[in-house]
Amino acid sequence: MNENLNIMVVDDEKSILNIFSEYLNATTSYQVFTESNGLLALEIIKSHSIDCCFLDISMPVIDGVDLAKQIHFHDKTIPIIMMTGNPSADNAIKTLKTGVVDFLTKPIDILQIPQIIKRVMKERSMFVDSLLLKELTQKNHELLNINQELQQKLKDVEIISLILQKLDQATTINYLINMLVDLAGDITLCDEAYFCNFANNRTDPSILAVFSRSNSKSASGTEKIASHNIKKVVDDKIPLIINGNGNNFSTMAVPLIIKSNVFGVLVLFINDHGCHFQRKDLYFINFLLKKASSLVENFALYENIFENLISSLYAFVETIEARDSYTKQHSHRVSLYSMSIAGTMNRTQEEIDKLNVSGLLHDIGKIGTPDHILLKPGVLSDDEFDIIKKHPITGSNIIGHFGMWIDEQTIIRHHHERFDGTGYPDGLKGEEIPLLSRILSVADVYDALTSDRSYRKRMQEDDALDIIRRSSGKQFDPEVVNAFFDAYRQNRIRPVQGNNGEKVQAHCHSSYSGLMSVL
Repeated sequence: MNENLNIMVVDDEKSILNIFSEYLNATTSYQVFTESNGLLALEIIKSHSIDCCFLDISMPVIDGVDLAKQIHFHDKTIPIIMMTGNPSADNAIKTLKTGVVDFLTKPIDILQIPQIIKRVMKERSMFVDSLLLKELTQKNHELLNINQELQQKLKDVEIISLILQKLDQATTINYLINMLVDLAGDITLCDEAYFCNFANNRTDPSILAVFSRSNSKSASGTEKIASHNIKKVVDDKIPLIINGNGNNFSTMAVPLIIKSNVFGVLVLFINDHGCHFQRKDLYFINFLLKKASSLVENFALYENIFENLISSLYAFVETIEARDSYTKQHSHRVSLYSMSIAGTMNRTQEEIDKLNVSGLLHDIGKIGTPDHILLKPGVLSDDEFDIIKKHPITGSNIIGHFGMWIDEQTIIRHHHERFDGTGYPDGLKGEEIPLLSRILSVADVYDALTSDRSYRKRMQEDDALDIIRRSSGKQFDPEVVNAFFDAYRQNRIRPVQGNNGEKVQAHCHSSYSGLMSVL
């Protein structure tokens, strides 16, 4: 045990102070502080590291009991031994209640003091260890709570990050709506989720997208939504949670609002009566739909710009085709043929949409070709053919100025490349040629062969098909040729009937244009 202790003795009797000081200085290595005034003693205790205190219970200014309270308020680990010349049960009880560890009666046997000090210091050591353990336990508990809070906040951040990441991948309204119901299943415990709208103020909903944890895409949601009176969410434009509405469903409904109008409602159901939606679920779903709202607005604006732009560009194409009565509706047909081939090859909707635009605009570069070359009935000279060969580059450059059709720009540039590398403008070979350009190439040649041109009449169908077949591996990609014939056998490709045949309508890109009517 540490022998270099600081001992404080407070008593209004000078003789007691002298006895303590002389004896302990002579027999121990303790440093002894003595004071007859309790308040002055308290200042010493606060300014020095006092290990043990002896206090007289009866003193002027401040008595021993109050001084003990003040000392323990400063440091509750300091052991205090109370001294009195008038012992009584009341005094003993009163002092022990203040945390005093021992009670001595005057006259004091000074020889016992070192043993008392050693004993109380040992008890103090155990007490300090207990306090440290208690504080450590409390801190561990606090750390555990903090860790749990951090884990929950981290989970919340991950959910927000997931929402933003997924929404960033949306390219159309249709894709977005399906994403909303799937995300509802990812971020909540819902068994089913439906995105619906109430067009024309109907009370029964139209279901636009469905999520089911059991993968059952049933239409039962229509009845559920109607029975829960979700139309109220549309009318009030306020999200709600309904728990235990007769069928033990927990229901959440949140409106997707665009410019103060309800575009649709995301409705979630939990079918287990022991589980309910929480406020945090409502927060995340509401956050999801608020972010989706701005995307729908952007898609709607983009679609309007897109349709206006492609209409303007196609007006140039029609101007070109109007110069040559033999090629009217050529671009429309090439667009349709290309999309049919791509569909047979199981290409994505995004790729099919790109072929639609590229097919409609693939000859826009011919706007810079002089009429005497474009409409020449005979064979072109080498110089004239060199001018014609510039139209893919010109068309690609025109499209490139708009900055929104990067892939379409590439498709148009390379639609006259040949699989054997003898095409133009860059002499690409095989898979160096973009796949969609290879598809467009077959569609373009097939329509050219089966329609009248200024320099020849249209070919017989069998002859045109034979040329396509014999050009496989030379001018055309064999895989694309096979897909062309698959589409042809499925009656998805048929030649135009005469020069003035009925206009074939190709669809401008928008897999979501029909949904815009509910805006």
